[in-house]
Amino acid sequence: MISNPLGRLFGRSPLSALQRHMEKAQECASELLPFFDATLAGDWERAQAVQARIQALEEEADQVKKEIRGSMRGGLLIPVNRSDVLELLRMQDKIANRVRDIAGLMLGRRMAVPPPMAGRMREFVIAAVSTSAQALNAIEELDELLETGFAGHEADIVHEMVGEVDALEEEADRLEVLVRAELFALESELPPVNVIFLYDIIAWIGDLADVAQRVGGRLEQLIAS
Repeated sequence: MISNPLGRLFGRSPLSALQRHMEKAQECASELLPFFDATLAGDWERAQAVQARIQALEEEADQVKKEIRGSMRGGLLIPVNRSDVLELLRMQDKIANRVRDIAGLMLGRRMAVPPPMAGRMREFVIAAVSTSAQALNAIEELDELLETGFAGHEADIVHEMVGEVDALEEEADRLEVLVRAELFALESELPPVNVIFLYDIIAWIGDLADVAQRVGGRLEQLIAS
């Protein structure tokens, strides 16, 4: 129960739904590693099952997104800028969408990462998913931020958490460079069309980490508004 007067005034705000949406987006992202492990093992039946879970979670995230957008159309007063909330929602939504795209393309083309790249690629996926997980940790502080009026020690904690998101995204960037170099070294041994799509997958995994970083940035902007 919210005892803070500010919390009572804005207790019906869409911020809790925003947290639920990010939870669904991260659930989606967390399926990416099992999906990659299935493709690396050549187990396309298992990959298809994981891709189905990803699709279902992305659809659940879409339902929460519609709920938030519907609440924002009403006359509800909220303690933050509406445009900041909607932009944060858009960034979170990109996480789920990007994971769906990666799994859909790889499953549709039965794309297997070349064995010499498998270890580094797996590290890269873990780094991207970890960046998204840390963004979720920061978003889950919204309740406490609401009670403290988006200021004070709680805001400092969130700033530190967002800094950790930035550090994780930088690690994902570093691994992306290494993965691209490994693919470049193998280009002459692979069908050209496979190389093109592998570069796309690498870019999309990097984009997942980048979008998670932008979620953190948008959260800081929401606090400052």
